[in-house]
Amino acid sequence: MKGVKQLDMDESQLKELCERLERRTLNANDYDNLKVVIETVLFLSRQHQQTATSMRRVLKMVFGPTSEKTDKVLKRDPKPNAATDAEKPKRKGHGRLAADECPGAERILVPHETIHPGQKCPACEKGVIRDTNRPSVMLHFCAQPLIKATAFVVEKLRCGLCGKLFSATPPPEAAEKYDQNVAVMLAVMRYGYGMPTNRLADLQNVFGIPLPPGTQWGLKWEYYKEIGSLLYEELTRRAAEGNVLHNDDTTARILAVEKEIRDQVAKATKRGEVRTGVFTTGIVSIAEGRKISLFFTGRQHAGENLQKVLDHRPSELPPPIQMCDGLSRNEPESKTVKGNCNIHGRREFVNIADKFPVECEYVLETFKKLYKHEAHAAEQKMPPEQRLLYHQLNSTKLMDDLRLWMQKKFEDKEVEPNGDLGSAFQYMLKRWDKLTLFLRIPSAPLDNNICERILKTSIRHRDNSLYYKTMNGAKVGDFFMSIIQTCRLNGRDPFHYLTTVRRFAQKCRVNPSAWMPWNYQAAATAAAP
Repeated sequence: MKGVKQLDMDESQLKELCERLERRTLNANDYDNLKVVIETVLFLSRQHQQTATSMRRVLKMVFGPTSEKTDKVLKRDPKPNAATDAEKPKRKGHGRLAADECPGAERILVPHETIHPGQKCPACEKGVIRDTNRPSVMLHFCAQPLIKATAFVVEKLRCGLCGKLFSATPPPEAAEKYDQNVAVMLAVMRYGYGMPTNRLADLQNVFGIPLPPGTQWGLKWEYYKEIGSLLYEELTRRAAEGNVLHNDDTTARILAVEKEIRDQVAKATKRGEVRTGVFTTGIVSIAEGRKISLFFTGRQHAGENLQKVLDHRPSELPPPIQMCDGLSRNEPESKTVKGNCNIHGRREFVNIADKFPVECEYVLETFKKLYKHEAHAAEQKMPPEQRLLYHQLNSTKLMDDLRLWMQKKFEDKEVEPNGDLGSAFQYMLKRWDKLTLFLRIPSAPLDNNICERILKTSIRHRDNSLYYKTMNGAKVGDFFMSIIQTCRLNGRDPFHYLTTVRRFAQKCRVNPSAWMPWNYQAAATAAAP
């Protein structure tokens, strides 16, 4: 405890001190000890106030985040004059899925047993039956293993006289043990939905179709060696051309790298000489409405991984807009137009709203109005220049008033600079130019939410599977996560994309730029026989 004298007394001595205090028989040393006790209590009280925010963050990590909406944070009724349940109109619909909402269902035509289009009507015997083109569709769901198998029992016959063996011709699909889409399904489940390998192996065993973890890894590794590294490199080159780049990172685990770190720490002569962290960096590149996500797992920070992307950026392009939080490790060596995340600034006030409800309400209401303006711009699909003008007309005064209000609080000494509220003010004021970049430059985003959302895939994988074993495993995971998230950001099916690209692997190797998630369908149509 820095600045507090250590209390050199055990529990029995403290009890004796309490007894003397009750009898009013304190000695000279007791007064010094009581002073240390009081200072210790004050110190612990201050520490509790400062760490309360951190404990709330820990609770969010354990039990999941609660809503950060303004009304929820401020504990107020969002619609005080809302109609009662009896007055609310019933919501339309029955809650069941329509057949058109199952595009992946196999379509089987069920013709009428006796009547066909073109024949005479059996009821009136005069009219002609025609197809209404309005069939009724009935859905039937059935369960099956995630990976199913077909056993082709090839009949073998032998002549009883000459002994010649005759074998049936197996179907073409029997020539390949694992279909090309097996590795794709395994990759999507593991790297897209966080399904651990051992858990998937147990599930397959239950259905009587074993798929050991080693086999699963081998199939995914073969896919990566065939075209994975090539697609990842092309995706990186295309991401480097973006005019807006988001980046952030989260912790990761690679067992081989952790062992390497332990060995280096044991040999180090100075504390802090060895970097001990392992991270997964998420990068989202946006250009002309196209979005690309990239993942990098290793010992490098987000800024260093972003530099790997910027190394591929054509020299004739201007510096891109970079959106990240306020940490210095997110900044690359190359020049970028830096913007900071307004949601991170807002969260500083969300975490202390219970302690400073009046001040936090003003800040949160300001951000609420700001994001209403952003939502309106998105709904109207405003181009970058029009969006910039809209924010300049409607959001500039909001942000200026907020800045002047925080500065006046400091000038009037109404806020303690080292307190929780003062720290939240300083976080905003220190980064003000980067937080308000959207008021000066077209296409500048308000926050880094899109990058944090894709990092949830890595976090889910880490929480479910705990770790990668080697750097090769991390590279394969980075590739599949990059592809899966890029497909999702562009409204494409990652399973269909990965399956199609492998089907045309040879053509993809010749011209990978034609086989990106946003244009592969045209290339597949042209390449199909």
